[in-house]
Amino acid sequence: MSVEVPRRIVLLRHAKADWPQVSDHDRPLAERGRKDAPVAGRWLAGAGVSPDLTLCSTAVRTRETWKLVATELPQRPRTVYEERVYEASLGELIALINEVDDDVRNLMLVGHNPGIHALADALTGEAEGDALARMNRSGYPTSAIAVLSLTGDWKSVEHGVATLAAYWTPHEA
Repeated sequence: MSVEVPRRIVLLRHAKADWPQVSDHDRPLAERGRKDAPVAGRWLAGAGVSPDLTLCSTAVRTRETWKLVATELPQRPRTVYEERVYEASLGELIALINEVDDDVRNLMLVGHNPGIHALADALTGEAEGDALARMNRSGYPTSAIAVLSLTGDWKSVEHGVATLAAYWTPHEA
């Protein structure tokens, strides 16, 4: 008999990026992104959201976002810079979550659209509620955060297993 362990997945879209003449992977944060990311970190800290593990895309803008967010948290979680998060499809993100060790209770993914928004939509399935309505209206802007709640092990994460516990954008700050 499996124990239904409460878990959270925190989905953070990178902060606003600049568009210099570099490869997409090497794009840095724009000034607005450097301002929004710490605000996102303060929201996470204030909401009591403390990941055990963060899987962060290797793109420059996601790494910069995560460093600015993490400095606002009471404790920096273990961080893995995971190249598979960059340009990941919905299926690839779910497969990555399925690999997470079950000792991890709270997982954060720092990534990109459309994957992050698609993952939030897919995992919450047909759920309803104010936070979900706000998320779908906003289109998941840069620096947006969705906190999903679920039970079970990471290997069983699939479409419709989570509920949206909270949703925040920097425009709400």
